[in-house]
Amino acid sequence: MFIWIIKRDLLLAVRRQSDVFITLFFFIIVVSLFPLSVGPEMNLLRTMAPGVVWVAALLASMLSLGRMFSNDYLDGTLEQMLLSPQSLSILVLGKAFAHWLVSGVPLVLMAPVLGIQYDLPVDALLVLTGALLLGTPVLSLIGAIGAALTLGLRGGGVLVSLLVLPLYIPILIFGAGAVEANMAGIAFDAHLSLIGAFLLASLVFAPWAAASSLRVSLE
Repeated sequence: MFIWIIKRDLLLAVRRQSDVFITLFFFIIVVSLFPLSVGPEMNLLRTMAPGVVWVAALLASMLSLGRMFSNDYLDGTLEQMLLSPQSLSILVLGKAFAHWLVSGVPLVLMAPVLGIQYDLPVDALLVLTGALLLGTPVLSLIGAIGAALTLGLRGGGVLVSLLVLPLYIPILIFGAGAVEANMAGIAFDAHLSLIGAFLLASLVFAPWAAASSLRVSLE
């Protein structure tokens, strides 16, 4: 069932390619606008690059959170999932993983290319990519909780942002901090370890919390 959910959501994403490209284009535009506005001051660009890339990735991932469960809710698929003998937490984990494949992986792949605009060294680009690879799944897992809580509510997209944005702050801090530590010549392993700990905690608790939220939203 986990594999089936992923394949189904990926197939739907292929049929709605505009949703995928909107997230990616938003990320590219936000990251690219800062060098144009700041100018060719390389030291300033290197300093602000980690924070800019992470904030852009965070905002881009939130664009598609409202669609994680809404289409299944509207066509009745979500009710059928609740009635199935499979664990709802596993189904939620599959949808969060599919969301990360569609919205998170393109951001991870584009980040090193966009980081060149900020004159980041190669090792800093590798750290940035590794931090995003660990952090973006956490954004999808935490976002699943917010999407489940606001399911069916008017103005749910705004509410999702208000709910999940405070929970994203630790990932933002440690993700940008890992790159800054690398450029400062100090150890960055602790930052990546903390992001990995957040990922493990999210894998354990986020599917269960999102499944409980879905049950409450559908009652």
